[in-house]
Amino acid sequence: MCGPFKGCQGILRLLEIIFSALPFIFLIFRGRMVSPWGVWCQFVWVFCVAVPLVLTVVEARMLHILMAAFLPDWADLSCGLTTLCGVMVASATVVFVVVFICLSCFIDFVCFIFSLVATIVFLFDSLQQKKTSGYLCGRRGILRTAEAFIACIILSAAAHQFVTAQWLFRPLGLICCMIVFALCLLVTVVIIVLKLLQHLLSCGLNVVEIVFNVVAVLSYLAAAVLWPFFGYARRQYDLYVCGNCSNANLNTVTVGAIVNLVVYIVDLVFIHQISLKCGFY
Repeated sequence: MCGPFKGCQGILRLLEIIFSALPFIFLIFRGRMVSPWGVWCQFVWVFCVAVPLVLTVVEARMLHILMAAFLPDWADLSCGLTTLCGVMVASATVVFVVVFICLSCFIDFVCFIFSLVATIVFLFDSLQQKKTSGYLCGRRGILRTAEAFIACIILSAAAHQFVTAQWLFRPLGLICCMIVFALCLLVTVVIIVLKLLQHLLSCGLNVVEIVFNVVAVLSYLAAAVLWPFFGYARRQYDLYVCGNCSNANLNTVTVGAIVNLVVYIVDLVFIHQISLKCGFY
């Protein structure tokens, strides 16, 4: 194998790019995707093409050496992004099977096979890189990444709920929940980026993180109550909707909100412990 795709790592990244691109390409022939779950799958496959491609180009051009002042632990970033891709493409594979696969859907079945292979390659690659240590591969980074990932799943299910079920009944409570999920996701991603850029000042963001996590815990607690309260009450208003289809989205958001609430609480406890060690109290 010549060029940047040489060695075991290069071959794995080439396979990641190929098997992530193929389901996206085949899905184009399937037709325009309007389902939020389908949009999520497409986003994941494009993201999983871009990440190994960018990592390969940066390492081939030695650009990570020039960025050492901002990203001193390149191995941690590479491992963390690869692991994130593995989890994301695994979720896309499961979602695609549950939502789109049918006995007569040949293209969908082909997309599933390629996505499954991409999942295996990404997870194998992440296991190969797990010898590294750093923020993204550590406990705190994993929790932050989990918060962002779960929020993406929640937003996909919530969006699908509004698109397919809530034509007439869109109470303020559900809209507020959507805003909570979106804002918490945005701030979580910003914190991850800042932690990577300010890796040398690892305790510098702890106070901000504590304040955010307290707000996120209270917000998710409210959302975990408001979403099922307003969501499951829609049956009396929306009698012509497939109940099972709608309930699947409602259940996904409800469970996801509870899980993310627990993750934010655990993260808050860890931040508090680290802040005590860093002397911020």
